[in-house]
Amino acid sequence: MAFLLGFLIAFAIGITGVGAGTVTAPLLILAVGVPPEVAVGTALLFGFLVKVPAGLVYLLRGQLAGRALGLLLAGGLPGVLLGSLLLVHLKGAKDLVLLLVGLTVVLSAGIGLYRTLQGFLPSKERPQLLPPGGFGIGLEVGFSSAGAGALGTLLLLYATRLSPQQVVGTDILFGLVLALMGGGVHLLFGQVASDLLLPLSLGGMLGAALGALLATWVPKKPFRVALLLWLLFIGTQLVYRGVAHG
Repeated sequence: MAFLLGFLIAFAIGITGVGAGTVTAPLLILAVGVPPEVAVGTALLFGFLVKVPAGLVYLLRGQLAGRALGLLLAGGLPGVLLGSLLLVHLKGAKDLVLLLVGLTVVLSAGIGLYRTLQGFLPSKERPQLLPPGGFGIGLEVGFSSAGAGALGTLLLLYATRLSPQQVVGTDILFGLVLALMGGGVHLLFGQVASDLLLPLSLGGMLGAALGALLATWVPKKPFRVALLLWLLFIGTQLVYRGVAHG
């Protein structure tokens, strides 16, 4: 089941670009019954492994902005470390973790839906916003595994004048580094389902490759909208469980 789950998640990512953390952790919690803190750690490492090939492609093509990436990481690395340690500290507060992960998923999916339906106005250069914005994103990623894709893209579009390809490439590399550090902290504290990670990742690599190949033929926008609406539903279910049992 883990192989199939990884395949489906990464297939959707390959077609829609919806972040791995936003999808993976809620499904591990709701479909597999993994504890929230373990689901977050597993989702971080899964997202890192699945997105490495895409990150390498953008890196080799030179489609990233080194200065913007450095500014993001200056805030993002301390943020993801703090967020990961916060989740370790709240390990026993299952309902609170469910609530916060659910809220993060709803926020990320809502922002993604807005981006898909509305688009953005041209932005001015605001590089001073990247470190504090990166810190907030890192904090959220370390705690919930979600948000790096949607929030990182929003921040780059608002604070820089990078091309769309550079925004995507820079955000993917930013998310990769955050996932590696956050996942490493969770692994150190035993908050990773090692038995699930390998089949998830193997299925994910196959799904991501197939999704990328089919992305040119599948109507991307309707598929993305449907997936984001489904994620809004999943997020609300997590929020409800966190509130109902709290």
